[in-house]
Amino acid sequence: MKFFRYLLFLFFLFFASAMSAQKIKEELISENFKDAGIDKFVKEIEQKTSYRFYYNRTQFDLLKINITIDQQPLDLVLKQIFLNTDYFAAIDADHHVFLTRGESIVTKFLIQTAANKSDSFKKEISSFTAGNDRTSAAPKTFADSKIYEIGIKTNAIKEGKATLSGHIRSATTNEPVAGASINMENGRIAAITDQQGYYSFVLPKGRHVLTIKSSGKKLVKRQIIAYADGTLPVELEDEITTLKEVIVSSQRERNVNAPQMGVERLTIKSVKQVPTIFGEADVLRVIQTLPGVKTVGEASTGFNVRGGAVDQNLILFNDETIYNPSHFFGFFSAFNPEVVKDVELYKSSIPSKYGGRLSSVLAITGREGNKNKFSGTAGIGLLTSRINVEGPIKKDKSSFILGGRTTYSNWLLRLLPENSGYKNSSADFYDVNLLVSQKINEKNDLYFTGYLSKDKFKLNSDTSYGYNNTIISVKWKHVFNKKLNGVLTTGFNRYEYENSSLNNPVNAYKMSFDINQVNLKSDFTYTINTRHIFDFGLNSIFYKLHPGSFNPLGKTSLVIPILMRAEQALESAVYVGDRYDITSKLSLSTGIRYSIFNYLGTQKVNVYVPNQPRDESTFLRTDDYKSGQVIKTYGAPEIRLSAKYSFDENFSIKVSYNTLRQYIHMLSNTTAISPTDIWKLSDPNIKPQSGDQVSLGLFKNFKTDAIETSFEVYYKNLRNYLDYKSGASLVLNQHIETDVINTKGKAYGAEFMIKKKTGKLNGWLSYTYSRTLLKMNDPNIGAIVNRGEYYPANADKPHDATLVGNYALNHRFSLSLNVTYSTGRPITLPIGRFYYGGSQRALYSDRNAYRIPDYFRSDFSMNIDGNHKVKQLTHNSWTIGVYNITGRKNPYSVYYTSENGVVNGYKLSIFGSIIPFINFNIKF
Repeated sequence: MKFFRYLLFLFFLFFASAMSAQKIKEELISENFKDAGIDKFVKEIEQKTSYRFYYNRTQFDLLKINITIDQQPLDLVLKQIFLNTDYFAAIDADHHVFLTRGESIVTKFLIQTAANKSDSFKKEISSFTAGNDRTSAAPKTFADSKIYEIGIKTNAIKEGKATLSGHIRSATTNEPVAGASINMENGRIAAITDQQGYYSFVLPKGRHVLTIKSSGKKLVKRQIIAYADGTLPVELEDEITTLKEVIVSSQRERNVNAPQMGVERLTIKSVKQVPTIFGEADVLRVIQTLPGVKTVGEASTGFNVRGGAVDQNLILFNDETIYNPSHFFGFFSAFNPEVVKDVELYKSSIPSKYGGRLSSVLAITGREGNKNKFSGTAGIGLLTSRINVEGPIKKDKSSFILGGRTTYSNWLLRLLPENSGYKNSSADFYDVNLLVSQKINEKNDLYFTGYLSKDKFKLNSDTSYGYNNTIISVKWKHVFNKKLNGVLTTGFNRYEYENSSLNNPVNAYKMSFDINQVNLKSDFTYTINTRHIFDFGLNSIFYKLHPGSFNPLGKTSLVIPILMRAEQALESAVYVGDRYDITSKLSLSTGIRYSIFNYLGTQKVNVYVPNQPRDESTFLRTDDYKSGQVIKTYGAPEIRLSAKYSFDENFSIKVSYNTLRQYIHMLSNTTAISPTDIWKLSDPNIKPQSGDQVSLGLFKNFKTDAIETSFEVYYKNLRNYLDYKSGASLVLNQHIETDVINTKGKAYGAEFMIKKKTGKLNGWLSYTYSRTLLKMNDPNIGAIVNRGEYYPANADKPHDATLVGNYALNHRFSLSLNVTYSTGRPITLPIGRFYYGGSQRALYSDRNAYRIPDYFRSDFSMNIDGNHKVKQLTHNSWTIGVYNITGRKNPYSVYYTSENGVVNGYKLSIFGSIIPFINFNIKF
């Protein structure tokens, strides 16, 4: 029996050896190499055999291969190539080939082929620093070295395609990483993660090396073998770099390679580096430093993009509309920086899923909260304090983030001198954010957003003002399969304001206005392959506005009530978009959006004589409409088209064309956002605004993408751009259509930007030349303005330049500088005077024929961090700086009043002196 077992064992060894020999014999190689590098050698062998190589390119960059191979197995080939060198090769039973230099490795199924070298240096495969790393010799982690099998493993890799998908999250907080890029081994970007950190793309079956990049995160590589469709989740660790290291960012690649143009992206980290008034990090203030973005005044968070009015910007927080994004007279934005993750501004190449505004889309995304542990931040400044708490509800599954801000500014207002006119003023505001995320399973995620802000103030009088924003939304993301995913969002938004006076009980009043909207959005993404992505969806918004009410306040008030008729409408749209990389150099992004607007009853509509100016003399009648009855319908297609051609990996040219429509309008007697602005829906008398824009841009990166440059030119046609008749009355006007006029216009300009995002010194320099001109030459609409010639719009400011710089002396101390200059905005001035009725009267110039003085300001701040010990209760930092360090008295407006029969002119400056600030921040 023992003899039989011995024979059986020998037979098994012989059979195994024969099978192994037969397998090797089946992989015989014939090839001729002359001065071939390692990449060429590997490529040829992999194409003709089932072997797959893993190596560090930098270790083999000096190796030249000269060999003629005729029907030889790979182990003998490698032995000949590496003879009398310090190179080693190891091949496992699955035909994985590991190449090393200086020391060999041991595999579980070893066929060791080290030529003429000792075995004194060996290490296990689990610690092997592997990977076809053709870009970096930096140390790799085990995750980089590990081979990930995608799909069900088969004996042989079949031809065809496979879909790879998954989520990329932060290893520290488990939050999704948006905007991360997944690069193939040829350097081409295969996918970009969405706001939920999800990606999906199609790749050839077989072995690949993927590189995952994201700003502020460590670069990671994943070696995969794709057998079929599958998932690959990835966690990215925070990048803690030395000052000489380069931060790798997918955003730099997108600057050149993405087909979209006119898109600006900011992280909250870059926002916090820019010095602003009172030291509070401010999203909208930083947006105003970008090319093509301007503001008409110092104390305004309203902004103008490429000549558009402030109401022509769609401002979204987690896909919900914010109508008034300001606090405290416009000194602060309504967005708590501690709950903001990133910001995207679309000036052109606006995605087809967005619509309803004529100039831009500002999409602000909130953070999800730490899914691993509880943490928070707090800060205290001269005027405001804030606190933010976040943590897991169920670890790795759900999280929350709760943030709040408030002000205690009245002490500062009381310090104003008695003769300032603002000694008895007061101002208060607060905002609260609650964001909750829940991972139901691998295919379903749920998100909740709650936001509330409230302002109340008065300016040295008994009249008090107040306004607030409210947002409630729920978002559900569902992955249907590896190629198709969708997001369903429903939400409620409300903006309201009021002002009241109680000083005189007989005349006490309360005036109020509100706008409410309920929306439902569905957005889908279908990944055809790595080069072709298809977007589609539909959305609908129901508006209900109360344009104003004026009511007595108190029992003794004799004020006569005035109630404006409520308005309601339904705005809907369906869209499709297509992103296609035609070649490695040419990319195309197309889309079409069809929007339709229904103005609904209950309503009374004034009817006027056709083709005549609307006024009391041309009024015919008032038509009554029942509840829900469609009064007027507007609709039209909106085209989105952009293309990119890359001359090389660092230089590209882009072109885009967009058509846009806007059905809701802000009526204001100021050029900035004011708490007394009126929002008005399009109706039979006020048409929707529309326009089209064409843009051309050149994009060039230098110093291994460390420096970005861009140059863009654009031209816009504007139709039904709203302007106002002289002396127009906008508040509580029952026939507002008689005081507004539809104009046509044009806007054109050029934008230049140079940005350095790495190193000790970073920042950007932007310059914009732009013009916005309007024309009203139709006597059938109303009185002709400026003889029917083009005149500057209120936001027309031809020259605008901004420098933002940050210098890091070390990890704990950095300096920031902000310098800005712009042309003064246009105004209408009195150019003569005459006497009438015993008083002096002013004779005014053409509309907007003059300008207020130019604007110039520079700010400076120091950012001081505490120590960077890992194990401590809190991490503290200070922000100290000066706003308007030159003390320049920049004019906000110039105005004229008649006093005692004489016309006097005045210049109003918001900040006419140096303003120091200090903030203390705590992270726990």
